[in-house]
Amino acid sequence: MCGIVGYIGDKDALPILIEGLKNLEYRGYDSSGVGLIPDGSRSVVIRKEQGKIRNLEALLSKKSSIKSHLGIAHTRWATHGAPCRKNSHPHASENGSIAVVHNGIIENYQILKAKLIGKGYHFSSDTDTEVIVHLISEYFEGDLTKAVQRAIKDLEGAFAIGVLSSDDPTTLVAARVGSPLIVGVGEGENFIASDVPAILRHTRRVIYLKDGEMVTLRKDGVSVMTFDGRSVVPKIDRVTFQMDAAQKQGYPHFMLKEIHEQPDVLEKMLALRLKKGRVELEGIRLSDKELKKLNRIKIVACGTAYHAGLVGRYVIEELARVPVEVDVSSEFRYRSPIVDKRTLLIAVSQSGETADTLAAVREAKKRGARILSICNVIGSSLARESDGVLYTHAGPEIGVASTKAYTAQLMMFYLLALKLAQVHVALPSKNFQKIMKDLKDIPALARHILKAHRDIARAAKKHSHFGCFLYLGRNINYPSALEGALKLKEISYIPAEGYAAGEMKHGPIALIDEYRAVVCIAPQSEVYEKMVSNMQEILSRKGKVIAIATEGDENIRTHATEVISIPRTNKILTPLLVALPLQFLAYHIAVNRGCDVDQPRNLAKSVTVE
Repeated sequence: MCGIVGYIGDKDALPILIEGLKNLEYRGYDSSGVGLIPDGSRSVVIRKEQGKIRNLEALLSKKSSIKSHLGIAHTRWATHGAPCRKNSHPHASENGSIAVVHNGIIENYQILKAKLIGKGYHFSSDTDTEVIVHLISEYFEGDLTKAVQRAIKDLEGAFAIGVLSSDDPTTLVAARVGSPLIVGVGEGENFIASDVPAILRHTRRVIYLKDGEMVTLRKDGVSVMTFDGRSVVPKIDRVTFQMDAAQKQGYPHFMLKEIHEQPDVLEKMLALRLKKGRVELEGIRLSDKELKKLNRIKIVACGTAYHAGLVGRYVIEELARVPVEVDVSSEFRYRSPIVDKRTLLIAVSQSGETADTLAAVREAKKRGARILSICNVIGSSLARESDGVLYTHAGPEIGVASTKAYTAQLMMFYLLALKLAQVHVALPSKNFQKIMKDLKDIPALARHILKAHRDIARAAKKHSHFGCFLYLGRNINYPSALEGALKLKEISYIPAEGYAAGEMKHGPIALIDEYRAVVCIAPQSEVYEKMVSNMQEILSRKGKVIAIATEGDENIRTHATEVISIPRTNKILTPLLVALPLQFLAYHIAVNRGCDVDQPRNLAKSVTVE
């Protein structure tokens, strides 16, 4: 959610800031703004506008050009106060000399606001952020770093902030707690940003700030310290992915590009993890002996990652025979979870910055659990707070609706399940090797599905006028139904519900009529006949059935309005293949309806607040 970019150096700041904001559009936002200190000026110039960044650019084009070498910029996702110009960032001090951009939520802002009003400060917005700039102004005595350091001691909640002052015009200050922020290290210039794509064109050297750290940037260097002023020697990482990985490369949308990237992502994961007939999970940081001692696994995640965790439960219990529970992260921390030193908590998050998942991890650590994370972002908060981390290496995912990150998480669960089966000797060697072989075939089978995506597009076009959808699945593809429904409602805004197909008679069947489309996930398995029975019940009530079935299954056509085929594979691996047609279906329906596929309304890529 929200995006921060900051620059200090010898170049013209404004084009760099606007470019950075555009590279962060995937995070979700409803307004944008920039704050600049024009050369020789005694005040900060702020320009901000509701809506897309192009609206901000149009506003800037109407004004005289602003020459500046120091600036901050922001895309806002509304939390406190409606989306409008006055609530957009940056926010300025009353004398116009200090400006702040902020991601996160200040939980004690009402108390602070009352105190500041009592001291004579006036507020011009409805945001929690405005208390930060007034606090900094209250404590400012010529040194911006010290003023920010003093102000953040008063703040409670999660925040990443960027601050500049025309009274200290050679300095850019930033700090973070619970909200991601990176520092880009350049030659004669330095940057702050919420995420790497914002600054990747300018530098590949980055510092991932930790919670409780702040940084002072000047054009010729950066100084990192803790909030209490202790100097920190920062680790400078080098970003390895290419800029074109964060660009569309000819695709009309990032989401479509990322759907097509999945076979390569899965192939790379298998090449890294399957070696000489064994599973090697670099980064797990748990010995086979330690893994064997664990008697319970708990998985915590949100949204799409939660659905990956549900598949993970089926796979781990079936292959490794270890009991698994799955919780939505936001519920786990509030229900007195039963965990101890023999519990492995697996936290799943694409960004590694999901606030509820981080909170769940901290709760489990207090109770003695070992923490293993499945994550896509190196250096993220989740990775740093875990005992072990399994990186999916899916590359940057720009589309808000997750695609390749989801299948990468699924693949990691299959690999982890095989590793646990290996440790517990839970599978006969013949079965173990067969599943390994079948897993290696998955990328090629996924490419086969990609070739047929125009057929899925035609099916989507026929059904994109429907006002609501049901998704039904059984056993290991029940989570696939949940994920399919989530994808559709995320990007097309069509109400959609996922159900375990056996639950249809317990309520959902009341919804079936000629205006309802039902996606039935029915590959060949031991529950195939039961899925066919569900489909017959839907057809008899005039519902429209879109079946996802195994290639060559001619019988299914007599029970469905439309059939989308996936190649035959081991039944336990079908979620890896089912995911692709579900993603395509949602994508093409959304496109047909004229929706903003990559940046759906009200959604953010990374949810860094509760």
